[in-house]
Amino acid sequence: MHDLLLSNGTVHDGFGSPARSADVAISGGRVIAVGRDLGPARRVIDVSGLIVAPGFVDPHSHSDTVPFLAEPQPFKLHQGVTTEIVGNCGFSCGPIAPESAGFMPAELATETFTAFGDYLDAAQAAGPSNNLAVMVGHNTLRLAAGGMAAKLTGEELERMCALAAESFEAGAVGLSSGLEYVPGAYADIDELVALARVARRWNLPYATHMRSESEGLADALDEAVAIAARAGVRLQVSHCKASGRAVHGASAMLLAKLADARRAGLDVRADLYPYRAFCSLLVAVLPPVACEGGEEALLARLADPAARASLRELAEDPATGTGVGFWRELHPGDVQILTHADPAVAGRRLADLPGDPWEALCDLLRRDPHATGVFHTMHDDDVTAIMADPLVSIGSDSGVPVGPNHPRTFGTFPTFLGTYVRERGIVAMPEAIRKLGSAVAAQFGLADRGWLGPGAVADVCVFDPEAVGHDATYEVPDTRPAGMRHVFLAGHEVIAEGEFTGGRHGAVLRRGAP
Repeated sequence: MHDLLLSNGTVHDGFGSPARSADVAISGGRVIAVGRDLGPARRVIDVSGLIVAPGFVDPHSHSDTVPFLAEPQPFKLHQGVTTEIVGNCGFSCGPIAPESAGFMPAELATETFTAFGDYLDAAQAAGPSNNLAVMVGHNTLRLAAGGMAAKLTGEELERMCALAAESFEAGAVGLSSGLEYVPGAYADIDELVALARVARRWNLPYATHMRSESEGLADALDEAVAIAARAGVRLQVSHCKASGRAVHGASAMLLAKLADARRAGLDVRADLYPYRAFCSLLVAVLPPVACEGGEEALLARLADPAARASLRELAEDPATGTGVGFWRELHPGDVQILTHADPAVAGRRLADLPGDPWEALCDLLRRDPHATGVFHTMHDDDVTAIMADPLVSIGSDSGVPVGPNHPRTFGTFPTFLGTYVRERGIVAMPEAIRKLGSAVAAQFGLADRGWLGPGAVADVCVFDPEAVGHDATYEVPDTRPAGMRHVFLAGHEVIAEGEFTGGRHGAVLRRGAP
């Protein structure tokens, strides 16, 4: 007798095959059969009129510290997401030396570990609400080996590679970089190739937040492809975009480069979120040299009018090329302040602040170097063109669901399925679910997840295709999405008739483990 039977659903296998009307039998945490007349079950749920799909896999998340929050966090389960890939953009919670922890992003700095495996153990002990698979971050490795120095010695590079190897052995599922952030922005291509070659020993991918997603987009993409090709690893291009008015329309170039790399033999994929605004640290607007030496050095530069002027000259000079922050891709009206130590500033646009925008930005960062913003820089034509490409999956780029936030944290996947699939027909539903399932799981070695069939782990979501969606704004982002009726983690029902059932039933998925 089966543990559970989902009866009369419209079943998608996650590989892009046509849907079929069928029952799904689950026992012992795995899918046992898909079809008709599957035999009796202890529990039967009639899912007539609903889509039954593999639980979604988010390739680009920043939920690294979510397990450590006091209460279980169902915000991804309400979207159908059963597994998240974390450790993105070059930052992971370990391995990090205590003296360097202060240079980590604020949302990670509260939970840092000297060994990567210690973080995995702690996250599992704390109890994730959904599954996490974790990459090790280049920025974190660099901080551990050389602090905020712009140049590493040969011994420090060897130390980085050794720490990376320890992380992969402990269970990391890939290597990530964030080359618009310091200290990763100081790295040259040879340093990144050296680390990626360590990842190759475990057949793991390299995921990159590229050095530029604006005027330097073409060069940055060429660099990413070159790193992966020289190291012989799979490539995941994170949150693809053509950001800023100067590169609106560049999606065709970006997609052509991905296709050319694929034809040349590189296993390359990418992801994006279905929004026209991104979210990041305000300090990333500045040239990376502003942060060299750490936070005290940054604040000293921002307090010096001559240093501010020098940074502005560097930021505005097109001849400086890739990797000088993203000031040039912005207009002051594009910058919406998300979090700041001064609550009166949060929610305002940079254009609304008095005085010169550059000076206003520097003043904001002097008062709070950890401030964040939402940047409205993309064109809908580019977003939809990238979204439709078969090499591109859907990722949230979301973090901890506490405080001011971007709507992608709460609604990326329902927004994609509702606004872009049902209403706009960007792709057909079987292809949409492939983008949310097997296309991601395969990239990160999650062989038993991202698809629905006999033998797969029973991470399953059931949703109403006519109701799925997310009604949110940048001002009120944290509304609950609609349409997700049931979600199961290894056969355990965590969303029942749209409501969270409680508890922490996720797991930390280590490299090579089921």
